[in-house]
Amino acid sequence: MKYVLLFFISCIAAGCKPTDALTPLEKALKENPALTTVLQRYESDSLKHLAAVFLIENLTYHSGCPKEQIEPYLKLYELFGTTQLSLEETYDSVRSMYGKINTEDAIPVSDLHLSSDFLIDNIEWAFKVWEEQPWGKNVSFTDFCEYILPYRVGDEPLKPWREKLYRIYNPMLDDIRKMPEAADPLFAARALSDSIRRHSEFRFSASLGYGPHIGPDLVDWQAGNCQEMTDILIYIFRAVGIPCGCDYMPLRGDANVAHFWNFTLDKYGDSHVVYNERQPEPVRQFWGGVKAKVYRKNFSLNKDLLTCLGNPPTSSLHPDFRYPLHRDVTRLYSGRNARELFVSCDSLFRKPTNGIVYLCEASWLDWIPIACTSVQKDGIVFEDVEGGVVFVLGIYENGKIMPVSYPFEFDKKTGGIYFFRISHEKGKITLLNKFNQFFERFPQRMLNGVFEGSNYPDFRMKDTLFTIKELPLRMHNIVYPKKTGKKYRYVRYYGPAYSHCNIAEAGFFVNDTDSIRLKGKCIGTSNGANGNGGHDFANAYDENTLTSFDYYLPSGGWTGLDLGKPSPIGKIIFTPRNRDNYIRKGNTYELLYFDSGKWISAGTQNAKADSLVYVIPKGTLYYLKNWSEGKDERIFEYNEDKQHYW
Repeated sequence: MKYVLLFFISCIAAGCKPTDALTPLEKALKENPALTTVLQRYESDSLKHLAAVFLIENLTYHSGCPKEQIEPYLKLYELFGTTQLSLEETYDSVRSMYGKINTEDAIPVSDLHLSSDFLIDNIEWAFKVWEEQPWGKNVSFTDFCEYILPYRVGDEPLKPWREKLYRIYNPMLDDIRKMPEAADPLFAARALSDSIRRHSEFRFSASLGYGPHIGPDLVDWQAGNCQEMTDILIYIFRAVGIPCGCDYMPLRGDANVAHFWNFTLDKYGDSHVVYNERQPEPVRQFWGGVKAKVYRKNFSLNKDLLTCLGNPPTSSLHPDFRYPLHRDVTRLYSGRNARELFVSCDSLFRKPTNGIVYLCEASWLDWIPIACTSVQKDGIVFEDVEGGVVFVLGIYENGKIMPVSYPFEFDKKTGGIYFFRISHEKGKITLLNKFNQFFERFPQRMLNGVFEGSNYPDFRMKDTLFTIKELPLRMHNIVYPKKTGKKYRYVRYYGPAYSHCNIAEAGFFVNDTDSIRLKGKCIGTSNGANGNGGHDFANAYDENTLTSFDYYLPSGGWTGLDLGKPSPIGKIIFTPRNRDNYIRKGNTYELLYFDSGKWISAGTQNAKADSLVYVIPKGTLYYLKNWSEGKDERIFEYNEDKQHYW
């Protein structure tokens, strides 16, 4: 009782303070006095009291979207995960029920208004699993607070979830709980990961986008992208007392979007990556793509970062850094490749207005801040940055990022900096695509692939017509077979080892001037019951470059034609498997180049073939926009007569 009286006296004193002078705990209690009930309940239990303080003092920095405001968006995930509808059919179904799917107008509700009962129930269940599990003794209180105790994972609509998931997933650990190895949370994480993989199948689609978090219902629905996949494991692991959280790249260095994955901790507090399709592994073994910065989501505010920035007014910071609920873990993943990035102030074409500079990566035509720092006397320093990425330095002004430097490459091997400064000299460039065609390595899978001709349906005797020795870089790749003087009834493409025989189109022609391809009966190695029917061998001859063959085995696949009668083969045109990012005849494109902090148009063209030609300034970055269709586009440079994407 003595503590309660002192506490209320301090609250009265806090009421006399100006709001900006209140501590986070005082602010929360002033906003919602009912939360004192939580602290009062635990005044005789020091650890639970500390846990309650930890949650309450951080309520200010958390909020969530009410379910009723994003119901169509939630229904999208529910239907996609629990039905056999395609993504397009799922969207159509939801639109027919609700109309337009819109989350931008949702107004988040601050967690300062949470009920005491909700917090108490959450604390009780979190402590129950922490204290009862054999591995709990090797989870520190600090890690417990950050990676088991929190009641939410993002900005999802709130609902109780711990008891339900505990009842489902805790029995899966019964077989290992009495083993001596169970004192290690990593051992429990591995056992539970195995069980989850056996009992559930996640339906992945990157096209669902990155909107609000969905909430614990995801565990039932099992659908989404890497963000939802990560959220599911956080709910499950925390429900049984295994520390778990989310590590992420604000932007993948060679793409336009963020990337998320799970981590767990071992008995020493060391981090291990947990990924949906494989066992937990040490963070240094995890690749995950080109990464400039990696962060770990925390429930508590990163006060150290704000202190390093000089505790500037909240409104002066970019929204991503006003209340930083993350800490930098780049060095965990990158080791010695995490370098200091130093840029001289002389390299800026404009001085920062408030002394804070942002390290930015490209996302479509925008520059997204991934780190921030204050300007020093001799320059700008960002700690622990992995190279192999193109950056811009920017400032936050009038609600948006304004570049103040030329784009520059930060070399991964040397730590050197190369600026992309536009040249007065112009040159001709030939464009074949608008996005990195090697992102999924489809062209590489055709290297050493072979086109063959035979007069036996099993190809027991065959001739090599052409072997692919160079990367196919365009939509329509034309090759001319060796002149054998023979005619062949059967022709095929035989994929190289470990390629899954990936190919989108193959066309065989009698001679090199023909425009009409030979017709025949499709033959090949069928996926049969091993595939979904969408990627079988006949796709290579449907004259649709968006469908493809993807053999269910990594090697031994082929796709061909029975022409009905022997024919000479004078030309072959083929298309690699792709995501429709080649130049497509009939589409309208606009090329832009970067100069003095902004994108400048070099003009639009209507594609007459599978390539475009422009004459533009050299030395800078470029971006090709397709105004007709598609959304995957990416910055690139042009050298050695090729597009090089960043």
